[in-house]
Amino acid sequence: METDNQTSSSEFILLGLSEKPEQETLLFALFLCMYVVTVVGNLLIILAISTDSHLHTPMYFFLANLSLVDFCLASDTVPKMLVSIQIKSKSISYSCCLTQIYFFHFFGIMDSVLIAVMAYDRFVAICHPLHYTSIMSPRLCVLLVGGPWVFSGFISLTHILLMARLVFCGNIELPPYFCDLTPLLRLSCTDTSVNKTFVFIVAGMIIATPFICILASYAHIIVAIVKVPSAGGRKKTFSTCSSHLSVVVLFYGTTIGVYLCPSSVRTAVKEKASAVMYTAVTPMLNPFIYSLRNRDLKGALMKLVNRKITSSS
Repeated sequence: METDNQTSSSEFILLGLSEKPEQETLLFALFLCMYVVTVVGNLLIILAISTDSHLHTPMYFFLANLSLVDFCLASDTVPKMLVSIQIKSKSISYSCCLTQIYFFHFFGIMDSVLIAVMAYDRFVAICHPLHYTSIMSPRLCVLLVGGPWVFSGFISLTHILLMARLVFCGNIELPPYFCDLTPLLRLSCTDTSVNKTFVFIVAGMIIATPFICILASYAHIIVAIVKVPSAGGRKKTFSTCSSHLSVVVLFYGTTIGVYLCPSSVRTAVKEKASAVMYTAVTPMLNPFIYSLRNRDLKGALMKLVNRKITSSS
């Protein structure tokens, strides 16, 4: 009997953001524009940092990795939704669903850890400026980025292996427009206690722990800024953190909305809005947040654009 149920649930239906066909054309155009902006913005930042030797510093090394992760996170969910709207089919196979979950959590974990790593970088730069170069050595920078890549892969693979043993039957509709762990667990007709326990543990590790590290870093940063004698000096020091703080608020605001918001205050509209913010809006806005508030990065981007224009003319 279980085999029949497993066979009958070999695919799922992604409900999408709207059930009204007349709205899907608008959604397609909107998300296509957002995805193009996300791709162009994040790839430009990666190219600008890699081609400008002045930006070969730990802070920009972490930023380039964050841009790569944001690009991949958006690419895991948005193109599938665009294709579904275009071909007017909301179905997704079980194997594709697990693949999407794997990469969604892989890059989501990377996002969370990288933002914490960037907070540590700002802490060292502001609180220990004389020792910054020796502390943030190339070896440590590689470890701070390479470690999370390995950790993310292991955690995401464990999620998939635990999901692969479950049986799905009955309802096969998944909200909103991509596969995620929690909605998929609700559809299982077998015991999911092990999965839910692992999800809870991982949530503490990849959301709570980095967030505590960020708070601790900024507590020390605020103390250091307060000790700066001049108002101009305090403003200049704080400006080096403003972009990162904006990203922290944006990322954790949407993450809490998606994963930690109590079920008693959740509605379908709120869940859809949080999902869109997390998977589409945040990866799109991050390049603007960093480039608009960073003179060195703006200069590198202008050089890159001018070089392309010159070479093509």
